[in-house]
Amino acid sequence: MKEQKNRGSFTGGIGFVLAAAGSAVGLGNVWRFPYLAAKDNGGVFIFCYIILALTFGFAMLTTEIAIGRKTGQGPLTAYARIHPKWKGVGFFAWLVPIIILPYYCLIGGWVLKYFSVYTSTHSAAAAEDGYFTGFITSPFSPIVFLFIFLLITAVVVFCGVDKGIEKISKYLMPILLVLIIGISVYSLTLSHKDESGVVRSGLEGLKIYLIPDFSGMTLNDFAVVIMDAMGQLFFSISVAMGIMVAYGSYVPKNVNLMKSINHIEIFDTIVALLAGLMIVPAVYVFMGREGMSQGPGLMFVSLPKIFDEMGKVGVVIGFVFFLMVAFAAITSSVSVMEAVVSGIMDKFKLNRKLSVVIVTVYAMILGVIVCLGYNKLYFEVKLPTGSTAQILDILDYISNNCLMPLVALLTCILIGWIAKPKTIIDEVTEGGHKFGRKTLYIIMIKYVAPILLFVLLLRSVGLLTF
Repeated sequence: MKEQKNRGSFTGGIGFVLAAAGSAVGLGNVWRFPYLAAKDNGGVFIFCYIILALTFGFAMLTTEIAIGRKTGQGPLTAYARIHPKWKGVGFFAWLVPIIILPYYCLIGGWVLKYFSVYTSTHSAAAAEDGYFTGFITSPFSPIVFLFIFLLITAVVVFCGVDKGIEKISKYLMPILLVLIIGISVYSLTLSHKDESGVVRSGLEGLKIYLIPDFSGMTLNDFAVVIMDAMGQLFFSISVAMGIMVAYGSYVPKNVNLMKSINHIEIFDTIVALLAGLMIVPAVYVFMGREGMSQGPGLMFVSLPKIFDEMGKVGVVIGFVFFLMVAFAAITSSVSVMEAVVSGIMDKFKLNRKLSVVIVTVYAMILGVIVCLGYNKLYFEVKLPTGSTAQILDILDYISNNCLMPLVALLTCILIGWIAKPKTIIDEVTEGGHKFGRKTLYIIMIKYVAPILLFVLLLRSVGLLTF
């Protein structure tokens, strides 16, 4: 108990749920989810995502949170306490946020840059062709915004679990939800007549976004959508990156884990759907179906053009939108840094303040290198997936395509077959609490999830194509 007290803890279930939801509701939901939904036939992607969230996502989220609370440790040391011979899984789980933190803060800095643009009188510039490329390839500006974003993150983590992470989540998450709902509702009221005289409305975009249309889809197409939806779940619920293990380690024993996990699932799924609802209908209204295939550039390239098309009200919407995205990015970057910091505290017995300083300095150095990857250190390499990459893309590929599916797969094998599901079930039911969907959990962790993850891993490293 002394060790747990020194590490800090959440004050209760509500604080934990808001912090965990804040981690889940980040750039993965606000940026990645909408462009995947747009790319993968809208409603079909949503259908697959919701099914996987209630099954695969539920199993992984429950497992990682329970491991954290059971061991009272961050990811680096928690797995060794479940089984000493499987401590390597903990290292890989800890390595994921180490790799992600610098470039996540860089992208967070991009968000702050766009937010600053919409607070000034130069918002129209963001809609110009080449603006985004010009910004990220400039030698100094991206580094400045990286530092600002990283320092905000570091200050929150420096303040601790209850006074930093929990406190900021209690303030930002309600505001974030209100902003997302407001923009989503406004998006549905939009209409626009293009140069050919075709009128498109937000409600038409809503139908494309939500209603599954399987016509013309091949089995291979559907398999791609399933794999994309499962890959998205890693970001949406922050699993396979040590975060939920770290957060679970701060949850008091008297908290009903299953109730909290259900709340996190619901909150995250609603926000993910609303994030798409904010963006997809608006993109459809002003750019048609072609604009919905813009991919990762959707937020930084396509949306500023849409805000510019809206006129003066677009400046206000752009301001509110990037404020909301900044809040989402900060709550997630805090959780990524915390996963790294908790590992250092547990493994090397350093105090929180020194651990945060070490991680911040590291993230600054590597973050600058990633920034320079767009100018001074620019180069191109071909990844096994066939895409062309530079430094940020390489780090993203190693963490997201390789390590995260591997960590999730090994976690399933450890809990499903080595330590047995009872290890997690006992932790969830401690204090007499019920374990809803227990049978589903056992089936998923032992059989279904490992198979899906093995296929995803093969596809992610380019060994399997559909």
